[in-house]
Amino acid sequence: MPLVVPFAEDVFTWPSDKPQLIGCKCSECSAVFFPEQSACGRCGSTAVERELLPTTGTVYSWTSQEFLPPPPYAGGETRDTYQPMGIGLIDLEGVVMVEARLTECDPDRIHIGDRVEMVIVPFRSDDDKDVVTFAFKPV
Repeated sequence: MPLVVPFAEDVFTWPSDKPQLIGCKCSECSAVFFPEQSACGRCGSTAVERELLPTTGTVYSWTSQEFLPPPPYAGGETRDTYQPMGIGLIDLEGVVMVEARLTECDPDRIHIGDRVEMVIVPFRSDDDKDVVTFAFKPV
């Protein structure tokens, strides 16, 4: 069985039975950001602390990605094998908005205002590793 690894370190908790996105919260102004960063994007303070983000939220907006994204995208698809995917702006319980893949891109199956939850999905296979990423699926 291949090793399962995240597409990038410190984006979501892994390995985990209940993975969560890793963001940060500013100790000065309480702004929350994703992904985690070393300084606050609102006030500039470096007093930021890691914060695990909610795993559920609401679709604020979404679209479908109909073409293979250009580099630095590193998914396993080729121009011939690429399938359209949903991309959404997800409001994580009023804490922060994140841009993310959706498990749906059919306009009859995903709508603005839908409740969604974070899931881990395949991203690509590398030699002896299966690389995974996060996405949101309708609840």
